[in-house]
Formats: sequence, structure tokens, C-alpha cells
Amino acid sequence: MSSKEPKVQAIMNIGDGEEIAGMWVTPHIEETGIYKLLAKKRKDGKYEWAHFIQRDNGIKEGVFTGVADSKEQLLLVHSLMNQQLSKIFNEHIVLKQADYDMYTVDGVKRDNSVN
Repeated sequence: MSSKEPKVQAIMNIGDGEEIAGMWVTPHIEETGIYKLLAKKRKDGKYEWAHFIQRDNGIKEGVFTGVADSKEQLLLVHSLMNQQLSKIFNEHIVLKQADYDMYTVDGVKRDNSVN
């Protein structure tokens, strides 16, 4: 990997005028990993989201993406994901709000404030 290549596998990038709308994760599921739901609010006011599983080795798989027209629709996506996860695993496996890590394009970790 050259020094100009990103060092972090990004699922979602936050551009100028966009903001983080939320990040939700499940508890660790043995032999499976952690399910995550990321969302950002775009300049046009819509919410872009990505849902995926992060395996124990760090690989991200099963990435699904979409756009919600409103915060209410984004919360509906969150609710539907939780319903499915609870059916598959058990009622204790749900996406809960979490902190997030931010990195620059060149892989430098930043604080979580948005300018």
C-alpha cells in the first residue's frame, strides 16, 4: 500500500455540507461479528444509510445501502433492521446508538466533531 492510499476501509464518506445522522451497532455476536447501521444527512436533506456486518477479522460484508427522505423514514429503517435481527438471533440483539471513529482520506484519525 502506498502512502497516498487510504489506510481505512470506509463504508460511508462525509462530504462538505453533510453531517453524521447516526451510528447504531449490535452487541458482538459470537462467530458472526457486529451488525452496524450508519447514516448521514446529505445537503439535499435526505438521509443516506448503509447497513453491514463487520466480521471479527475487520472485514465488512453484506453491505446494503439506501436513502430515506426524512428522519422518520431513517428511524423506520432502523426499526425494521432491529425486527429482523431479533428474529434471526434473539430479542437482545438490536442496533443501539454508538460512538463512531472518523478518519481523513489519508487514514489519520480525527475527533468526532463536524466542521
